[in-house]
Amino acid sequence: MSVLVIAEHDHGSLKGATLNTVTAAAACGGDVHVLVAGHNAAAAAQAAASIAGVAKVLHADGASLAEGLAENLAAQVLAIAQGYSHILFPATASGKNVAPRVAALLDVAQITDITKVIAADTFERPIYAGNAIATVQSADAVKVITVRTTGFDAAATGGNAAVESIAAVADSGKSSFVGREQTKSDRPELTAAKIIVSGGRAMGSSDQFNAVLTPLADKLNAALGASRAAVDAGYAPNDWQVGQTGKIVAPQLYIACGISGAIQHLAGMKDSKVIVAINKDPEAPIFSVADYGLEADLFAAVPELVNSL
Repeated sequence: MSVLVIAEHDHGSLKGATLNTVTAAAACGGDVHVLVAGHNAAAAAQAAASIAGVAKVLHADGASLAEGLAENLAAQVLAIAQGYSHILFPATASGKNVAPRVAALLDVAQITDITKVIAADTFERPIYAGNAIATVQSADAVKVITVRTTGFDAAATGGNAAVESIAAVADSGKSSFVGREQTKSDRPELTAAKIIVSGGRAMGSSDQFNAVLTPLADKLNAALGASRAAVDAGYAPNDWQVGQTGKIVAPQLYIACGISGAIQHLAGMKDSKVIVAINKDPEAPIFSVADYGLEADLFAAVPELVNSL
């Protein structure tokens, strides 16, 4: 029995989510193979080969895979799916785009957002915004799975797997790449950051959001995040949103400033190793998940914290 992990990469290097997915794959049992599908992505394939626990890397290189179009990538996975008991994707935007297509074409049920592997056919996944955990058992011959990366540690490096080149599929012709708009920042990427400073609706305005939280994030070399309420109010851009409808994060340290702690927000950050909440409302739900709570006016407490640091 072999398990296939679909690597996420930028052609030159692997995304961190791939390492977490390899850990989940290893827990399923059997040899772990990694598919690196891209264009001029030899460096990413070599990076995959160095992951501890990986037995083989399959490298598909072709122009049809240059932009990661879901139709072409799904076809590439289907071309090698036979012989694998499990096919695992990171539960990222890309993984969630491709995995359902693969599951549908294989006529199996997708198992979404797993956080634990109990057995080769049994998994845990959060439901109801993380308020309950469902145990799911699959009788499908092939399990198509997306992995919530915050539920698994990143695999170590130090492996030396063989890299095997395979033929790239032809362009499906069903979609074409038009353009990409990417947000560029000097800060760590939100889902990969070790420290996150987040602000909520209590920040009051985008100017205050930046004036109060940016110095703290600078001191800690942290990423900036926001609750949905803060994003909807225009205090922060969409790609900063943490929560069920935003990004799921699990940093070493999460500092929540003026965030009340709606269920949807907690679902996106409660796996953080240490949670610090600053809020002047003693009844704020955020305090129920916080390791450290400071009942104070954030506009006084945060600048004081910056000065102390």
